[in-house]
Amino acid sequence: MKVAVVGATGLVGTKMLQILEERNFPVTELIPVASERSVGKEVSFKGKQYKVVGMRDAINMKPAVALFSAGGSTSQEWAPEFAAAGITVIDNSSAWRMDPTKKLVVPEINADALTAEDKIIANPNCSTIQMVVALNPLHLRYKIKRVVVSTYQSVTGTGVKAVNQLMNERKGIQGEMAYKYPIDLNVIPQIDVFLDNGYTKEEMKMVKETTKIMRDDSIRVTATTVRIPVMGGHSESVNIEFEEEYDLNEVKSILAAAPGVIVVDDLPNQQYPMPMDAHEKDEVFVGRLRRDETQPKTLNMWIVSDNLRKGAATNAVQIAEYLVGKGLI
Repeated sequence: MKVAVVGATGLVGTKMLQILEERNFPVTELIPVASERSVGKEVSFKGKQYKVVGMRDAINMKPAVALFSAGGSTSQEWAPEFAAAGITVIDNSSAWRMDPTKKLVVPEINADALTAEDKIIANPNCSTIQMVVALNPLHLRYKIKRVVVSTYQSVTGTGVKAVNQLMNERKGIQGEMAYKYPIDLNVIPQIDVFLDNGYTKEEMKMVKETTKIMRDDSIRVTATTVRIPVMGGHSESVNIEFEEEYDLNEVKSILAAAPGVIVVDDLPNQQYPMPMDAHEKDEVFVGRLRRDETQPKTLNMWIVSDNLRKGAATNAVQIAEYLVGKGLI
């Protein structure tokens, strides 16, 4: 199977190559794709070097699937051209997520909605993915009314420039700034631009994507998204109000049995999920499970996941795996 990775030289694109290799995806020919300035560079895959090609050449090489991680404007311009050539696009940008004609997919939740006709498939926002993987099994049992989430997001979610800013600040070196403010020894309560309602785009992504993925417009979500100086993954404090009463032990059992979830909740031994433990893992880690004592039928939990893996690259590869398994590509 010919597989194109668009944005192959970026942080997520590099991770996609790594995960395709780790999971032994059936790649017969790899086509690394990037912007014109990167054409001719080489990337490594399964011990071999591959030359980066441009968009038009990639389309002409007729891959079966193209994993896109090259930004929204690039995706809006080129994903339809790939799709028109019969190539299935799995796009990691925000370009297609809220398009009513496109599926927004987390395989553990709604891959069953995919068909062979879906030529552009949207990969959700990193912070949304890890949250809904943990929420969906509980929604199926107790029905979620409302979610209040605050995120603690890794600098890797911004890209290489942000990682460099953090490392430069740690070393006392002046360098290019990804953020308006220092990030080391700081917390920045803004991810993406502010909208007219006072929320950021990142916050509204979590609101809108959650209901689309979980196929229930009645779920109300309010979010505050925050950038912190860590690199292993994103963390989230989530407060969930259910329609039905729940049993805390049953909640733990449901989560422990849920695909892609690992419960780490051993208070006597101070065991709970942390970004450093989730780093380079594909699962969503859940802990600090406890009843909200201020109102009925409400649960508090802490969710951590590697944002470059399950939050981006792994989820995209899992979508491709599902399509292959069902004979849809």
